[in-house]
Amino acid sequence: MTHERTIIDTISGIVSAKGIAMAGIDGLGGAGKSTVSESICAGLEKAGVHTVLLHIDDFIHTRAIRYDSSRPDWECYYDLQWRYDYFRECVAKLRKGGETEIELYDKDNDTYYTQKYTTDSRTAVIVEGIFLQRNELEGIFDYMIYIDIPEDVRLQRVLMRDTYIGNENEIRAKYENRYFPAERRYFSRYRPDMSADICIGEK
Repeated sequence: MTHERTIIDTISGIVSAKGIAMAGIDGLGGAGKSTVSESICAGLEKAGVHTVLLHIDDFIHTRAIRYDSSRPDWECYYDLQWRYDYFRECVAKLRKGGETEIELYDKDNDTYYTQKYTTDSRTAVIVEGIFLQRNELEGIFDYMIYIDIPEDVRLQRVLMRDTYIGNENEIRAKYENRYFPAERRYFSRYRPDMSADICIGEK
């Protein structure tokens, strides 16, 4: 991946200076955040940095909260999807070091389960997910990467990936009604490609 060495070296430097570093890998749906984050974590581990990988989609509300039939679908996604306050609490605990028990979303059962994470004096916490540069998450990250991929390319990716939604028409409808309008709102408001510390991807 282009810029991977720069990213790994930069995060390693922050770890050396601060002990526990928080890095975000931001990008819209289908940008390739999971693939990039796993590669970055592997590189950091090889460099002797303990890594904790978190997915912002593990910090979402149950369906009863994030789907409100009285509001447009995209507004529900933008305003009701994530447990930002709880996520901030978890980050504060991770920054202190030691063992932290975190409640994660179980999408199969629409409930939560707990998982333990350990951070020590040389740890990089990597968070991958959408909308990481929103005001709700301000001040959390020491370093931010944004993956900039055109919408038409991302759509082709999710049509192949998100078959759990249904057939191609159902996937398109879900993205046009729920995801893409919220993504466009986020991009126009925050310009994450410009505010990130480094922007990678393709035009």
